Amino acid sequence: MNISSPAFTRGAALPAILQQRIAILDGAMGTMIQRYKLGEADFRGERFADHAKDLKGNNDLLVLTRPDVIAEIHEQYLAAGADIIETNTFGTTSVAQEDYGLEAYAYEMNVAAARIARQACDKYSTPDKPRFAAGALGPTPRTASISPDVNDPGARNVDFDTLRAAYYEQAKGLLEGGVDLFLVETIFDTLNAKAAIFALDELMEDTGERLPVIVSGTVTDASGRILSGQTVTAFWHSVRHAKPLAIGLNCALGATLMRPYIEELAKAAGATAISCYPNAGLPNPMSDTGFDETPDVTGRLMSEFAKSGFLNIAGGCCGTTPAHIAAIAAQVSAYKPRVCGEKFFSSLL
Repeated sequence: MNISSPAFTRGAALPAILQQRIAILDGAMGTMIQRYKLGEADFRGERFADHAKDLKGNNDLLVLTRPDVIAEIHEQYLAAGADIIETNTFGTTSVAQEDYGLEAYAYEMNVAAARIARQACDKYSTPDKPRFAAGALGPTPRTASISPDVNDPGARNVDFDTLRAAYYEQAKGLLEGGVDLFLVETIFDTLNAKAAIFALDELMEDTGERLPVIVSGTVTDASGRILSGQTVTAFWHSVRHAKPLAIGLNCALGATLMRPYIEELAKAAGATAISCYPNAGLPNPMSDTGFDETPDVTGRLMSEFAKSGFLNIAGGCCGTTPAHIAAIAAQVSAYKPRVCGEKFFSSLL
């Protein structure tokens, strides 16, 4: 078997890389955007100057109004050693953008975000170190499994078909913009994730393009469960049919609190690669990043994960910066990646 060339039309080099070394994912986009201290005018630009709703805080919109900021952040992470950068599309579905009255612009935003990431990756790629743009599909602010009304457990503010259509539109825009893989991330409701996975399967069947998919859940507290109630092991069994390139955890917890859950996932997932990108510890309003871990601390904790044989992909979520990613890259480089084996590669074909 030629493991360097699985049947992907893009991102074909990734499976082999994940068996040669621990690949590095970028860090927090929102944390970095906050450093620019952008105002309402930055988010609006000229194009949305007269928009009826406030737009400050809609970070996804910056791909249209301040693409220079997003490109600069991508490049800072690439310079820090990231192999994979995420598109600035965490909330760029029509479902999420409806809160700002911008649902009609979701497709355009996804295309623009993918092109910005693609250009940054092309700028930093070398034959020895290719860089990859991951199309990020976030959870949306609505959930198909959990009631938004404590007085009505059966109430829902979105359904599966609406989510599927929104994710299909998002993924199609990301594909057009040139991403190498898809990342379904920060999953707190498995049914939302299933809608995204269904949409990706549908898109790849419709287009004939096949890209790797990474799936990343979020354990919300010490219960060891995602918000919709599943344990890490149950979550894995709910999404394993997608044959993801990697399964992982991100957000909500720092590495210290995430450790038992990433260990559980590594045991449960068998031959599948494992990704992990925790927050920079606990929230700390006195810190310039809003979280308490310095780059060295986060890097050391992630190196312990690598030493324990848990990792194929390592990065950072909320509170992490290029300095955190550089520290992670330096400290995990001493360790070999988690062994996936031939079963892993054959499952992708």
